[in-house]
This record gives sequence, structure tokens and C-alpha cells, in this order.
Amino acid sequence: MSLVVRNLSEQLVDLVRDRILSGAVLPNSAIRQDALASELGISKIPLREALARLEQEGLLISQANRGFFVRPLSAEEAEEVFALRLKLEPDVMVLSAERATAQQRKAAKDVFASLYQVTEAGGAGVAAFNRAFHMALLRPAGQPIVLGILRRLHVMADRYVRKHLEPLGRDERANEEHREILAIWLARDLDNIRVLTERHLEKTRDDLRQQLTIES
Repeated sequence: MSLVVRNLSEQLVDLVRDRILSGAVLPNSAIRQDALASELGISKIPLREALARLEQEGLLISQANRGFFVRPLSAEEAEEVFALRLKLEPDVMVLSAERATAQQRKAAKDVFASLYQVTEAGGAGVAAFNRAFHMALLRPAGQPIVLGILRRLHVMADRYVRKHLEPLGRDERANEEHREILAIWLARDLDNIRVLTERHLEKTRDDLRQQLTIES
């Protein structure tokens, strides 16, 4: 496998991020820079730059003389990530429902259809499609600064969402909540979209509190 020179840094960030978020590289695991650079046919310099960016995103931690490690999951981090989402997401969701164009509304329906199909098939990547669905409902707000913050929070939340969906039937329950949120969003029911968004995030946070406390 090799990467083209153009946008090499961006490609490396995306590639390593996807491996972390998919669970292919587990929490606390070391990023083997020599092996990864050899696999991709690149030097370690752009790889280190990409890993430094992923540390800024909150997915990696660096240790002096030891390199980069995948950040462990923690109840404290989950609490902080979902507290911030609860502060920002409901307001943005309301604005987005107000402003969404016909094309953006269709895009949101299409993303939900893909999420539902992946969930029904029991396929991999449900958490990534979950993230794409939420961002499709937030993007029409047209607020680039807050959307940038939310995009980063969703990346950090991705592994926690995967954890949240582990119990049997949890993904089906989440999709029923998504279906209800989408219907209200499409109807531009601004009061209820706020309520449902808050409830959805609070349920996920509360489930994670229990799961991560049990495992700690």
C-alpha cells in the first residue's frame, strides 16, 4: 500500500484516525511508527506530523522517549465530551432545522438510510455512520466555528459511541431515536428538536456512565 505525495499529511491523518476509531488499534496501544511507515511506503517525518495532529484531536497521547499511544477511554473524558455536546448541539440543531435547504434535507435522509442499512446488516462502521448522521443534521446551521468544534467533539465521541452500542439491541434503540429526531428536524418543529436532541445525548451519556464505571 502506498500513498501519493499530494495531501500526504491529510491522508495520513485520515488513515490513522480511521484505524483508531474503527477499533483496529486498541486503546493504550502504541503506534509502531517504523512498521507503519514501512507499510505505507513513506518516511517517518510526515507520519510524525500526522500523529501530532491526532494528539491535538484528543485521540493520541505522546510519552517522552516512547512515542505515541492511543488515548484510553475514561469516564471523565466521556463526561466532558457529552457535557460540551449538550451545551452546543441542541442550539445548533434548532438553527440547522430552520436553515436546511431541500438538498441538505435530502442528504440527511440519505445518511440516515445508510445508517439504518448498516445497523440492520450488523456491519462494521455503525459509529462512523452515526457521526455522519449527526453532522448532516448540524451542518446546515452554517456556523463554521461552532461546527468545527462539534466535528472535533464527534470524533472524540466516536469511540464512546462504539462502546455505548456494544450491548445487544442498543444500536436498534439508537436508530429509533434517530428516526424520531430526523422526522422532527424535517418538520422544523424547533421546540421538540431541542428536547429530543438533549434527551438523546443524555441517554447516551447516562449509559456510558454506567458502562465505564463498571469497567473501571
